[in-house]
Amino acid sequence: MEAYTPLIFIAVVLCILMLSFVTVQQGTVAVITVFGKFRRILRPGLNFKIPFIEQIFMRITIQNRSMELKFQAITQDQANVYFSAMLLYSVLNQDSQTIENVAFKFMDDRNFMQALIRSVEGAVRAFVATKKQSEILQLRTEIILHVKEQLDIQLEGWGYHLIDLQINDITFDEVIVKSMAQVVASSNLKAAAENEGQALLITKTKAAEAEGNAIKISAEAERQAAQMRGQGVALFREEVARGIAVAAKEMESANLDASFILFSMWTDALKHFAEFGKGNTIFLDGSANNYQRTMQQLMSTLQGFEGEDKNEQK
Repeated sequence: MEAYTPLIFIAVVLCILMLSFVTVQQGTVAVITVFGKFRRILRPGLNFKIPFIEQIFMRITIQNRSMELKFQAITQDQANVYFSAMLLYSVLNQDSQTIENVAFKFMDDRNFMQALIRSVEGAVRAFVATKKQSEILQLRTEIILHVKEQLDIQLEGWGYHLIDLQINDITFDEVIVKSMAQVVASSNLKAAAENEGQALLITKTKAAEAEGNAIKISAEAERQAAQMRGQGVALFREEVARGIAVAAKEMESANLDASFILFSMWTDALKHFAEFGKGNTIFLDGSANNYQRTMQQLMSTLQGFEGEDKNEQK
């Protein structure tokens, strides 16, 4: 019996040493209690604890954790809204007080998860209840900020921190979805009709402006053309008169009667009437009195042109 005593002692010592050292994995901390009361925490790595006195109550992960949420809310106008969200959270820090809150605030992790989910759902529902269903889709960011504002202080008291809340999907009842689609479709049709009306108005306005400009340009061109035609006729008549005056001077210097020129012009006029007239009959007064009166008128016109020519020479 005495031969086995040293072996028993060595075995007891080894057992005590084995119970005295604890390995804590990276990303976790161990909560130590003494007779059921929180004592301290063990960090990742090899740690020493008093055997039989200090006990590892639980191991807590300090890594980020996530979970999927699906819940329903009701808007101010009594429309059902269905949310699909992803919640990302973690332990606030590794301080002893924080780890103590995480370890002892809830009976177990299941109870904590239930409280967290209900808190998120309650915050979202409280916000949605103040909004109309037509506003919800535009307020995704505002909903997230409202939830974080409402839960940050509460989760801090539990030892946790809400890192992010991602609202992945927001849906409505099928009836509401159809009515919203009809509203969007009618709004698009209204916008299309307004755009088409504006385009038609612009087209008509531009066409009217173009037509007005074309009329102005045509009128201006006609005015200039008429002016040029009048100037051409005036120049033609002036040159004819000058030619007659020159011919009269030459006949006068040759001691010939200037009325011969007038008679020639008279016969040329008759010839022109006969060649270019559109009618079949030409009525002319061929009496001697009419011929004499016509010659007197032409002579007076010719004398008038001679007087103007002399004034220009002076």
